[in-house]
Amino acid sequence: MLKITNLHVKIIETNQEVVKGLNLVIPDGEIHVIMGPNGTGKSTLSQTIMNSNKYEITQGQIKFNGTDLAELSTDERARLGIFLAMQYPTEIPGIKNADFIRAAVNAMRPNDEQPSVLEFMKSLEHDMDVLDIKSDCTSRYLNEGFSGGEKKRNEILQMMMIKPQLAILDEIDSGLDIDALKVVSKGINTMRGAHFSSLIITHYDRILRYVKPDVVHVMMDGKVVASGGMDLAESLEKGGYAQLRDKLGLDIKLVDE
Repeated sequence: MLKITNLHVKIIETNQEVVKGLNLVIPDGEIHVIMGPNGTGKSTLSQTIMNSNKYEITQGQIKFNGTDLAELSTDERARLGIFLAMQYPTEIPGIKNADFIRAAVNAMRPNDEQPSVLEFMKSLEHDMDVLDIKSDCTSRYLNEGFSGGEKKRNEILQMMMIKPQLAILDEIDSGLDIDALKVVSKGINTMRGAHFSSLIITHYDRILRYVKPDVVHVMMDGKVVASGGMDLAESLEKGGYAQLRDKLGLDIKLVDE
């Protein structure tokens, strides 16, 4: 579904290269995880896939279902079926949460396939029940006054309603207590199946106790340096990134050191 080849990305403001020859393939129906230390380019990768104007691709290619994303705008990429859950969701006063989600759902479908108001509200209430979201969430302004956990649940609610083919979840687990983490994981697991893939970006293996990935990748110094299963994530939890760097013989200085 997603194929990234020899990707190089720089920060436009500073001209600093952050992603340095990254290769990644995510097949249809699989959940992949990228772990890595701070400053290694994980969030840059997620925002580049969605065409953030802060970054510029200097080399390489990103293809989604065979389509080269190079010339596509952010909304065109979203309409193709790519969804990005933000690390820090934006508060938008004046826009009700339900209205925002309905507009997003309708934008993904032709006019004759858009759900009626009743159908939309039934689906919304069902997904809110799954995520244990309070009923007043629909009438509140988008993310305004939401706690960190509420914002993350609301991102997963949007994902469940929009039903993308690829969901990029950038540190969706950060700042969550154990109960909220379980609820967010439940929402992700409800989406599992054919024609849905996900790229979860995280620092820790906490979320992987509830969302079992097909593949775990480790990203360091702007590229994927190791891939494996849950045993790779568990070894990182025990030995840290420095141990992996030394084991692989990489000349990489970690930001956390």
